[in-house]
Amino acid sequence: MAIRESTGMRTARVGTGGLKELFEGGFIGIFTGGQPADADSAETGSLLVTISTTSGTGGITLGTAGTGVLPKSADVWSGLVGTAGVAGWFRLYDSGHLTGTSGTAVRMDGNVGVSGSDMVLSNTNQTVGATLTIDQATFTEPAS
Repeated sequence: MAIRESTGMRTARVGTGGLKELFEGGFIGIFTGGQPADADSAETGSLLVTISTTSGTGGITLGTAGTGVLPKSADVWSGLVGTAGVAGWFRLYDSGHLTGTSGTAVRMDGNVGVSGSDMVLSNTNQTVGATLTIDQATFTEPAS
């Protein structure tokens, strides 16, 4: 797996921000191809869909953390696929949703697949006009 944190995210986490504070109200972009070398780099591939609550108009909401795990909220996380293609990686943005190259943006990247990936989708082939829904999501902080 290939989770990559931006410089802005690492800086915020050692300051005052936990994952919930950093990404509450944020967005998830799902892209084609391979993820960039780091989360400070500009997005690569084509943006297939932006995931949020209410399919693009409100940022994602997170649940209550416990024992090192932060789940998604009960809200529906979804997005309308705008470009057809095969999902290869995702970028989790904070509520500022800053795109492009940045050493200060708070964001996290990971790979996408049908199993054994940072984000598991039932089907990575996305079709224009389809709604992609994220039913389950958890962020786990390792004990060591």
